[in-house]
Amino acid sequence: MTPFGPVLRRLACIASFITLAACGGGGGSDTSAATPSGNNGSAGSGSTGTTTTTTVVLGTTRNGEGTYYGATGKGACSFDASSNRMVAAMNHTDYAGSAACGEYVTVTGPKGTVTVRITDECPECAAGDIDLSAEAFALIADPVAGRVPISWQVVAAELSSPVQYRYKEGSTRYWTGIQVRNHRLPIAKLEILPSGSSNWIEVQRTDYNYFVYPTAIESGSLQVRITASTGATLKDTLPEPQGGLLVEGAAQFP
Repeated sequence: MTPFGPVLRRLACIASFITLAACGGGGGSDTSAATPSGNNGSAGSGSTGTTTTTTVVLGTTRNGEGTYYGATGKGACSFDASSNRMVAAMNHTDYAGSAACGEYVTVTGPKGTVTVRITDECPECAAGDIDLSAEAFALIADPVAGRVPISWQVVAAELSSPVQYRYKEGSTRYWTGIQVRNHRLPIAKLEILPSGSSNWIEVQRTDYNYFVYPTAIESGSLQVRITASTGATLKDTLPEPQGGLLVEGAAQFP
């Protein structure tokens, strides 16, 4: 393994690093989301309504090595490219079949600390390693170093806008793929309650970060319940599955 991490993920980055901007704009969340038909009580009331000033740590401190590549926000997690380049790829072990997708990680290196969103997988990286965007790496180490020791923790993101749901292309009531976006806590589970059903159904998560239910459901709206790694839950009512549709939920995890 070269000192710059996985070779194929570095070649373009090294050549273009000089022109890379510092931290990008302030969002990364998608716009033009549809509004869910809701039986969700008070829309937006699931948020604390304030911006936290103390980082909430959700896991133990991990140690590994940090590298960088030309990350855009796209990757194994199936997210869109983002103007906010504070993103990173998680090593295969901690990627955990896409369980890490969308979570926020605070990374500390020789020069400082940065918080990044996990949008990709680094299959070649050893357990504990994180492959950061070039912009994020520059905030914790000298880019010339290429590979540096790091420590990191999963944290609760400072988000107050509602979670979002995206139906995967090709989704219909006969095959449904749902992705959760803009969540301040890691997503541990997604369940659905189709029209006419009385029992919640847990949906399997794929390694490309969609929860896929391959069985036909009744036509009509679809209730969704998501559970965070902390045990917190949110429930929303989505329109009937439609490929590519982005739906804004009613609240954010507290």
